[in-house]
Order: sequence, then structure tokens, then C-alpha cells
Amino acid sequence: MSYLSAIGLMSGTSYDGVDVALLNTDGENVGRLGPTGYRGYSDIERAVLRRAIASAGNLCNRGARPEALVEAEALLTTVHAEAVESYLAANGLSPSDVAVVGFHGQTVLHQPDRHVTVQLGDGATLARRLGIPVVYDFRAADVAAGGEGAPLVPVYHRAMVRMLDRPQPVGVLNLGGVANITYIDGEQLIAFDVGPGNALIDDFIRLRTGEPQDADGVKAAAGTVDAESVNRVLAHPYFARRPPKSLDRNAFRHWVAEEGQLAKKSAEDGAATLTAITAAAIAAAQSLLPRPPASFIAAGGGTRNPTLMRMIAERLAPARVATAKNVGWPADALEAQALAYLAVRSLRELPLTFPGTTGVTAPLSGGVLARPA
Repeated sequence: MSYLSAIGLMSGTSYDGVDVALLNTDGENVGRLGPTGYRGYSDIERAVLRRAIASAGNLCNRGARPEALVEAEALLTTVHAEAVESYLAANGLSPSDVAVVGFHGQTVLHQPDRHVTVQLGDGATLARRLGIPVVYDFRAADVAAGGEGAPLVPVYHRAMVRMLDRPQPVGVLNLGGVANITYIDGEQLIAFDVGPGNALIDDFIRLRTGEPQDADGVKAAAGTVDAESVNRVLAHPYFARRPPKSLDRNAFRHWVAEEGQLAKKSAEDGAATLTAITAAAIAAAQSLLPRPPASFIAAGGGTRNPTLMRMIAERLAPARVATAKNVGWPADALEAQALAYLAVRSLRELPLTFPGTTGVTAPLSGGVLARPA
């Protein structure tokens, strides 16, 4: 198969902004990795997304669009278009240089047990504005077929690990709003959401201090971990449940608030305890794997939090934990690259999800293609 140039767009569960990445791929192998870009959300835009997430909580019909979701979807589509247009201009590219755009959109609800997953984003409008074909709505086919609809990125992790000389099995950690792990041992691929990532830490800090996150893990570093609270949170049956399994960003909000006794904690102690919960959930996930990974690669926004990375490394020792940047991967744009890769796989009707990643009964392709009018 010939290689195509594809752009991937990712707005994750932390909803801090849009990551943009370009790569060349045939849908199996990864060729040249292009430059990356980023378009952050303003405080006003993040507030629109928060309202949409709150409004989506009771949706039963994934096609329903209450007013808050209509506003957010229009905003998201415009912001993603601006992100691509700025990226093309900054890198001297034209729409004709790009074969396809992979557009994840913004997850506002993910409850596969109810067969509902909602990612806002108007792929048809984006394709018309950019003049480039767009693949979007990547999760729906998997959920409709009985899968979890997440994680989506593992098949890309496997393609990237193939290019490294590392002892296997390898565990790839994605430290986004929700934390997930991909287990790669040769061609064996297992993946699942392990528990809270950055989302609960970010929300706690925002409510206590008005800041969007615990920048550089400073608050957590100054606090004291409540080990009993960590143990109470990790007693939730989700952590012992065998995969496949996936989470909504708000899945543990009330459980963690109560069992972690966050209301009684200072900003520093709360941040330290929440950070330890994320690290403990990752470590606990090893018991659900065929064997402990020999090494780990961590990607996502959490890699910018040295306190979180230290806690993870301590709990996963003696396995070595490297960041994506350490192995030559773009830590913040890995998921955007994956969306580019998945878009090409979708065009070529190759599987995006697998029994070992989402629990779907057989390897399954997905995504919806929108062509420019």
C-alpha cells in the first residue's frame, strides 16, 4: 500500500486544547513523523465545554443535542478548523498536501454499559471548511457492536513500539484525563482504562485555587499523601475487574471525593492524595496483565507533572519508566498522531479496535468519512 499524509486532531478528556500532528502511513507501518502543533482553549471556551459535559450526563440518545451541546459542537468544530488552518500555514502546507484528517472531537459522555458514547464535532462541516476529507466518530461502531469504544490508540502504540529496541512486554501509559495502559508483547495487544488520570486532579485544583491544573505538580509535592484514602479508593470493584473496560472522565468523581475525604483536605494534601491514586491505579493494573511489563513508556499531559511521574516510577519499580520524549515520541501529540493513523486505517477498512482492547467480538474498523462538498 502507498503511504498517505494524514493530520490527526485530538481534544482529550482534560480539554485543555487541540493537539495537531501529521504523519505518513499506509495504515500498518509508520513513516515520517511530521511537525506537531497546538491550539489551546481559552477560559471561556473551557467553560462552554464544561457546560456541555454537565448537560450530557443523562443523554440516552447519542444523536440528541441539547442547547449546551449545540453551542459546544459549533465551537469545537470552529476551533479545530482554526487549529488546522494555522498548522498548515505555519508549516508551508496546503490542503492538497493532506489526504485525510482524523478528527476525534470532544468526548462529553462515555457509558458503554448503556451503549452510549458521545464525541462532539461536526466532521462534515470541518471537511467543507478545510477542503480535506475528514474521518470522525471513531468510537460509535465499536460500542454499537458491543465493545467498550475505548481505548482507541493501542494499535498505534503497537506500530510505534515495533520501531523500538526495548525488552518486552512493553506497557504504554497514556496519562490524560483518564489513565490507560496498552500492553504489547510481540503481536499480543491488551489495553484498558486503569482509572483516573489528570481530570480529578485538575478539577480539584480548579475548585480550590482557580488554577486550571497543578502546574508541575507543585501542590502535590508540598502535600502529604493520605495512604488510607488511597486504599479506600482502590477498593472500588472497577480496579479488580478484568478488562476490557473503559471509563468516563467523571466516573469516579463522587467515589473519590467521599472515600478520599477531599473536603477535609488542604489543596496540597488533596492534590498529593489524588496524584497517588492515579499512580496506585496504574500499578494495580499490572495484576490484570499476562505478566508485568519489563518497561513502560509514558505519554500525555501527565508526563509534565514530575510529582506524578515520580510516584508512578516508585510504584512500578524495578521496571523502568521512560517518557515518550525519552524514546523519541512526541509526548503531547501521540494521540493526535494516532488519530491520523486511525484515519488512514479507516479509509482502508483496517481494524481500529480488537477483542483485547475494547472487548468487541472480532477486529473491527470504524469511523465516518466526510468528503468536502
